Amino acid sequence: MKKYTNTGSKDTRSGFGAGMTQLGQTNENVVALCADLIGSLKFDDFKKNHPERFFQIGIAEANMIGIAAGLTIGGKIPFTGTFANFSTGRVYDQIRQSVAYSEKNVKICASHAGLTLGEDGATHQILEDIGLMKMLPGMTVINTCDYNQTKAATLAIADHHGPVYLRFGRPVVPNFMPSDEPFVIGKAIVLNEGADVTIVATGHLVWEALIAAEALEAKGISAEVINIHTIKPLDEEAILKSLAKTKCIVTAEEHNILGGLGESVSRVLALNNPAPQEFVAVNDSFGESGTPEQLMEKYKLNNQAIVEAVERVIKRK
Repeated sequence: MKKYTNTGSKDTRSGFGAGMTQLGQTNENVVALCADLIGSLKFDDFKKNHPERFFQIGIAEANMIGIAAGLTIGGKIPFTGTFANFSTGRVYDQIRQSVAYSEKNVKICASHAGLTLGEDGATHQILEDIGLMKMLPGMTVINTCDYNQTKAATLAIADHHGPVYLRFGRPVVPNFMPSDEPFVIGKAIVLNEGADVTIVATGHLVWEALIAAEALEAKGISAEVINIHTIKPLDEEAILKSLAKTKCIVTAEEHNILGGLGESVSRVLALNNPAPQEFVAVNDSFGESGTPEQLMEKYKLNNQAIVEAVERVIKRK
């Protein structure tokens, strides 16, 4: 069993910013486009050091996607940056037509995803973006769990040819993945080995799953925790290998229960090894204004909710 420790809380969007700073130094084809949110997306260093490769588009997200698609024709690797709500819902048609259908090498990078956006409320707390993006043919969908993994993912997607949706967040969260942990697109990471239940988590729920595993261990329940950072393509092999041992599974995500990680896992189970599954996700509703902690508790997206889901699914084995 490998123990993961919080080495100091940071926001995942700063991991993206650090990754962009490094890419600015190492890959001259990387360009950045921003929709009037330089500070929020942590583009400051990239803009300062590479002004000729930074484009401030303003509050014109659809135009930003179109420009990014065009830049790929000349061999550039465009990274677009704005809030997740504006990165997906507002510009879905442009992404579908100009990026996904046209198979353009655009990296759509989205901050402030999910309920943990907090006080800005339901209009900005997109909970359906993973579903929107994973339905697009050829789109890679990544949802990182902490600062280190977000930085590593930012570097990795620059080397991946094809459209990518990279999702991260606003709040300060535990930073627990090793800085030298390899980021392999489509390859899940087993964080905790167990025999009684599989917990498959993504994004901010990965740390909560690790806390839940400790609480379950105290109750005599051995939980295997898998960090699914890539939702598409999904690491089906890792899921099925774990399920062969545990015979039941809990999925945990900061997303609508409809269209997210849980449904992708359900498809894997239905086609390969049907087994009891419980979902920790937002139950088909919008969010509301509140602190991230208040919202995660109210909508049952914390470690206690994971523990309760595990106890339910084990009874169904």
